[in-house]
Parts: sequence; C-alpha cells; structure tokens
Amino acid sequence: MMEYDDKLIEDTVLALLVTFSFNRGNSWKGYDFEVMNRLHELGFIQDPVNKNKSIWLTEEGLERGGQIAHRLFSKKAQAE
Repeated sequence: MMEYDDKLIEDTVLALLVTFSFNRGNSWKGYDFEVMNRLHELGFIQDPVNKNKSIWLTEEGLERGGQIAHRLFSKKAQAE
C-alpha cells in the first residue's frame, strides 16, 4: 500500500475548494459537475448523473488516478 503525504492531500483539497468557490469563500461539498462530466467523457468514471452520493472509477480511471496520486502525494516520490 502506498504511503501518502497527508499535508499534500490537505493542501490539494483546499486548493480545489478555493478554485470552485464563489461569493468570497462559499464552496460546494460535492464535486464540480462539469469536471465529473468531463472525467466520464474521458472514460475515467462511470456516469455521475444519478442519485448516488458516490461515483465508480473505471479500470482506466483507477490506473490513471493511481499514477497521479503516486506522483503528487506519495512520500516516496516526494523524497526522490
């Protein structure tokens, strides 16, 4: 199991919340639907338009997301 740097993850989530904020700091707790739709169109997640509060990653999404997470958040990659 990959060991992730919690500080990097927290910083990234905060940066995304700010990116999608409006009215000087109001931000949705859910995902930005335009981004989710684009990820679906790219084949990384199943159709996000439903009543579920979660999404399913495709095999391609799992692989690509894992590579990105390793590059951005793994303690090992940061040390290199």
